[in-house]
Amino acid sequence: MSMMGRLRIFVVQEPVVAASCLIAGFGLFLPAVVRPMLDSFETAKPVPQPALSDVVAGKK
Repeated sequence: MSMMGRLRIFVVQEPVVAASCLIAGFGLFLPAVVRPMLDSFETAKPVPQPALSDVVAGKK
């Protein structure tokens, strides 16, 4: 029997276990792919903080 045939029999006999394995696979795969994609996006440039004396004096 081929591997796909065995897999089909397993899914029919144990659907909950098969679904759990599928969900776990997504849980392992997505962070490995999505996190580097999000990190590669250019982040916004930080805004320079005004001098404390300007804030206290109310200047712009």
